[in-house]
Amino acid sequence: MKKNIVIIFSLLMIGISCTNNQKVSESSDSETSNEGIKFFKGSFKEALAKAKAENKLIFMDAYASWCGPCKAMQKNTFPDPLVGKVFNEKFVSVAYDMEIDEGLALSVKYPIAGYPTLLFLDGEGNIIQSAMGYRDPSGLVALGQSIEKN
Repeated sequence: MKKNIVIIFSLLMIGISCTNNQKVSESSDSETSNEGIKFFKGSFKEALAKAKAENKLIFMDAYASWCGPCKAMQKNTFPDPLVGKVFNEKFVSVAYDMEIDEGLALSVKYPIAGYPTLLFLDGEGNIIQSAMGYRDPSGLVALGQSIEKN
């Protein structure tokens, strides 16, 4: 009987240990996801001023709420740590739903033929380069690294 109690106790302790390790692992994963692109929360005018002040270009994710590839980039590409490293160092990043709020005005100013449209702008708001369609993390990193400030 004592042997059975020891075995049961040991199994319970192993189970608790595995559960704790899983929780640590889950929190590490969520911390990693915070290392992706840090999108600027403010108006487009404020983003332009920030880009000028920091001598950076603007990366704009022009999306629509119903767009599947846009959602996939938001979930899989933008949180990637390498994407974040490249884009946070090089750009002031903004994201606008082009069908509501400030995005409506921006969709008149910038040519949006489909979603997602990825725009790279100078501090005056001039287009340096644009790309359309889904990019996986390595594809977005390559695109971001190819953008040079004039």
